[in-house]
Amino acid sequence: MVYSRKSGDLAAVAVDALCGPQVCIDGLRLVGRVPSELAEQLHGYGENHGMVPTVSVEGDAISEELGLLIRAQRAGDFLLTRAFFVANFQDWAHTVHDCVPTGEWDIR
Repeated sequence: MVYSRKSGDLAAVAVDALCGPQVCIDGLRLVGRVPSELAEQLHGYGENHGMVPTVSVEGDAISEELGLLIRAQRAGDFLLTRAFFVANFQDWAHTVHDCVPTGEWDIR
């Protein structure tokens, strides 16, 4: 799903846990994973690259430096990771979490 600002500029991209596509950072798969496992690995990746591991109020892994929020999406009785990317948000939001549109929260 692609989200744009009122100006028409790209605001964010969410990658569906079920349909993909698969997205990786240095070989670390971000989509369709067990959320707790990916959170641990993403935080380890961030720490190894001088980034501060962060967790949202919902308990999702965040990397402000990468503009990445890892959300959980239902797949039947399971939860899988849904990657939410934001670029250059500092001029219109305080955090990656602030960039998530209302409709994105409805996807569970």
